[in-house]
Amino acid sequence: MIGGAPSMTVSKHSSFDGFERFLQTMKVDLDFLLSDLFAQVLCEFYLNPRYLRGSDFLMRFSQGRWAEDILMRTINATDDLHAVPYGPSSVAPSDPLEMERYFERFDKAGTVGKQPDLLVLPRDDYEAIRPQLDEIGLANLPFTPEAELDFLRSRAIIAVEVENSLWVAHEMPDYGKGVALIELAVKPRRFRKPEKIARWETWVENVQRFCSQSEARERLKGFLETAKVPTVIIKDEDLVPLTDWETTYNVPIFIFHVFYDEAYYISLQDACELIEGGIILPTEQTFYAPGGPTTHKLIYKIWYTLAQPLGTMTHEPEMSAKFVKDKNGHILPYVHFSGGQMALSAEILAELRSRL
Repeated sequence: MIGGAPSMTVSKHSSFDGFERFLQTMKVDLDFLLSDLFAQVLCEFYLNPRYLRGSDFLMRFSQGRWAEDILMRTINATDDLHAVPYGPSSVAPSDPLEMERYFERFDKAGTVGKQPDLLVLPRDDYEAIRPQLDEIGLANLPFTPEAELDFLRSRAIIAVEVENSLWVAHEMPDYGKGVALIELAVKPRRFRKPEKIARWETWVENVQRFCSQSEARERLKGFLETAKVPTVIIKDEDLVPLTDWETTYNVPIFIFHVFYDEAYYISLQDACELIEGGIILPTEQTFYAPGGPTTHKLIYKIWYTLAQPLGTMTHEPEMSAKFVKDKNGHILPYVHFSGGQMALSAEILAELRSRL
């Protein structure tokens, strides 16, 4: 495990199928999901973990598709770049019931491992291979052996793993209150348990070693573990598969994390450096799945101050009420996300165009 993260015990339901892996939802995202935007009764219905058997997961599905959609639309609006959906979740059907059937087919195929969600290509290269893409069909990319996709993958300047959180980033309680890492490391802390004392002392040593390597690192800001701030999240279970994919195909992977009002990014290599250096420690998180099972996994939450700005929403997404009817006639209402506009940051445009 990267960074010497401790091993942990997971529940007997840890082996989710593709459908449940795609829709698994962190408990923290169900505690604060845009509570000010809904009437309290609706908020309690959609967000209370007691109801995690339908509507919450449909909203999670809509949220994830919206994040990928707005990223592709924004990148594709540039003159020189084009984003192509690549991983299984990015080309899954929009209809929730069709989506479940799609993942059943994906699980039966069982030939493709972990893949990034998007590939970003120079626009001219995309136009050159567009006939081949049309012949395969975007919906069939996840079922196509990787060896047959070299014509696409070899032209990519980066690959993207998309994460999202339904938070208004700049309204989170500790947004803008970061402290220089080197100052944070000397703050007096009190712990009762010996293991927490040891964990803090080790972290302080890691920070001092990390910051001593450059003046720029001394200016980086961080937060205490209880702070509520935007973070770029990566699951521990994804680190090795994504790193292997990046190494095998020589395409750098970036994590793009989309919030309701802003978005941030970090390269997989930089994320691994922070994790391996002990700056970002693992957090145990409870995940819920549509069928009811829960599991406990390790995730890494990289403070936005250690990432780069990806973009800002210039128009908010639209939210509308939708529903699906299950086979027993049960109506499941959910909030559907669509639209919105994002302006890419100067930082990500410079990063991408430096690779053209």
